[in-house]
Amino acid sequence: MTQTTESAAAAESPARRPSTPRVHRAWFVAAVTFVTIIGAAAFASLPGLLIEPLHGEFAWSRGTIGFAVSVNLALYGLTAPFAAALMDRFGIRRVVALALTVIAAGSLLTVWMTAAWQLILFWGVLVGLGSGSMALAFAATVTNRWFVARRGLVTGILTAAGASGQLIFLPLLSWLVEHHGWRPAAVTVALAALAVVPFVWLLLRDHPADVGLAPYGGEYAPKPAPVTGAARRAVTVLFKAARTGPFWLLAGTFAICGASTNGLVKTHFVPAAHDHGMPVTAAAGLLAVIGVFDVVGTIASGWFTDRFEARRLLAVYYALRGISLLFLPMLLAPAVHPPMLFFIVFYGLDWVATVPPTIALCREHYGEDSAIVFGWVLASHQVGAAAVAFAGGLARDVFGSYDPVWYASGALCAAAALMALVIRGSRTPAAPGPVAP
Repeated sequence: MTQTTESAAAAESPARRPSTPRVHRAWFVAAVTFVTIIGAAAFASLPGLLIEPLHGEFAWSRGTIGFAVSVNLALYGLTAPFAAALMDRFGIRRVVALALTVIAAGSLLTVWMTAAWQLILFWGVLVGLGSGSMALAFAATVTNRWFVARRGLVTGILTAAGASGQLIFLPLLSWLVEHHGWRPAAVTVALAALAVVPFVWLLLRDHPADVGLAPYGGEYAPKPAPVTGAARRAVTVLFKAARTGPFWLLAGTFAICGASTNGLVKTHFVPAAHDHGMPVTAAAGLLAVIGVFDVVGTIASGWFTDRFEARRLLAVYYALRGISLLFLPMLLAPAVHPPMLFFIVFYGLDWVATVPPTIALCREHYGEDSAIVFGWVLASHQVGAAAVAFAGGLARDVFGSYDPVWYASGALCAAAALMALVIRGSRTPAAPGPVAP
C-alpha cells in the first residue's frame, strides 16, 4: 500500500515541482524572444533604403524593386500560419533557428546579384520565407505557451521588439548605404540574423513543462505531444475560421494595417521624403524615431488590451492613423520641421498598436487555434503590405509623386475603423487567467 502511494506521488511530481520561482522563467523566455526579434528586425529595416541605390546602379524601375519587396512581404505573411503549425510539430527553437539561417543566406546572396530576377529570388523569396517564420505568430506562440496572466502586456512588449530593432538598425544601415553602398548593409543584415541563432538554440525553451514549470499565472500542464501534419492543420484551421465572420473582419482590418505601415511608410517614406529634398539619412532617422514611439505605443496598447474592449481599441487606432496619413503629403519638405516631428510621434505611437488587440480577438474567438488563425490574419496583413509596396512604386513611376497613395491609405484606415466596430464578441469568451504576483 505504501509503495503504491509513493508511486502515485511520483507520477504527480511534475505538477508539484516549484512553479513559482522568484522571477518566473517565462520572463527569461520572453527576453530571449525579444532579443531574437530585435536581431531579425535588421532585414525589415533595409527595403526602403534599397530603392534609390538599386534604381541608380541597375536602372531598375521603382515598380520592379517594389515588386521584389512585395514578394518578400507576401511570403512573410503566407508563411506565418504554417510556421506556427511547424512550431507545434518540431518546436520553436528549431523553426526559428532555421528561419534566421535562411534570412542570412538570402541577404548575403544579394551582394552578387546582377539581374532583377535575382533580387526577387534572394530578397523576395528567401528572406520572405525566413522572415515569415519569424513573424508575429512566433510572438503569439511564445505568449500562448508561457503566459496566462499578462498576455496583453507581453504581446505588446514582443511586438515592440521589431520597432526596437528598427531603432537600432535603421541609422546604421542608412549610414552604410550612404557612405559605403548597399552591399555592406546587406552583409550587416546577414550577420545580425546569424548572431541571434546561438541565443535561440541555447536559451529558448519550447514549453514550460520542459523545465517543470507552470505557465506564468496558470497551472502546470504536461507538454503536449508534437502535432503531426503541420501543413494540413494550418489549412484545416483556415477553412474552419473562414466560416466565421470575425475572421474576415480581422483579416480585412489587418490587411489595411499592413498596407498603411509596412507596405507604405516602411517601404516608401524614405524615397518620398528624398523626392522633397530631404537627405536619406535624415528620412531614415525619422523612421527610427517612429520606432522609439512605436515601442511606447505598442506596450501601452498591450496594457490597454488587458483592460478595455479590443474591438473599440482597434477602431480608435485605425481612425487616428488614417487622419495622420491624410496630413502627411503637406508635411514633406527638404528639412525636418515641428509639424513633421509631431506626425512622427503621433504615427509612431499607433504603428503596431493594433497587434495586441488583434491577437486578443483571435484568442477570444479561436482558443487553442488562435496562434495559427493569427498567422492567417497576419498573412492578410502582409498581402495588403505587398500590394501597396508594389502600388506605391508604380504610382511614383506613373504620377511622379506618392501623394495618391497617402490619400488612398488614409481612406482605407477609415474603413478599417468601421470594420473593427462590427466585430462581435465571442459567445463563449475565455475566462481571464489568474493574475500572478
